[in-house]
Amino acid sequence: MEPNSHRTYSLMEAQSKLENYCAYQERCHKEIVEKLRGMNMIPQAIDLIIVHLIDNKFLNEERFACSFARGKHRIKHWGKIRIVNELKFRNVSQYNITTALKEITPEEYNTTFHALAERQWPNIRETNAIKKRKKFCDFLLRKGFESNLIYEKVKDLENYEL
Repeated sequence: MEPNSHRTYSLMEAQSKLENYCAYQERCHKEIVEKLRGMNMIPQAIDLIIVHLIDNKFLNEERFACSFARGKHRIKHWGKIRIVNELKFRNVSQYNITTALKEITPEEYNTTFHALAERQWPNIRETNAIKKRKKFCDFLLRKGFESNLIYEKVKDLENYEL
């Protein structure tokens, strides 16, 4: 059990705590609700705090989605499929997901994909060509890249090796 599970917070204390929580890093609504539930706040208080955070620009789901998409693509090299799935898991609206994906230019997306693929291919220590291809494809699919891109790249890399 968490050490704070028995502590009770006033509305103002919880609001202040959540303002700091949101100021530190962009958050989605789901994270805020979970945090407030963990603080044993009642549903009416949760609603009031969320409205306050939105009104005072601490909480903005579109800003969160855009920041999330940019960061996960540039830092973790995730593809669009994985980004979309992770945003859906966080209950982000389809409109905000679409807006977030526009943060990644096609040029940047392709550059990241090709760089990642070309870095990964020689690192797979597998003598069996079929197993190597499978490991390579599985890696890029887990990263969330589209299968048609991956299969084209495999053909290019295999032809290049011959």
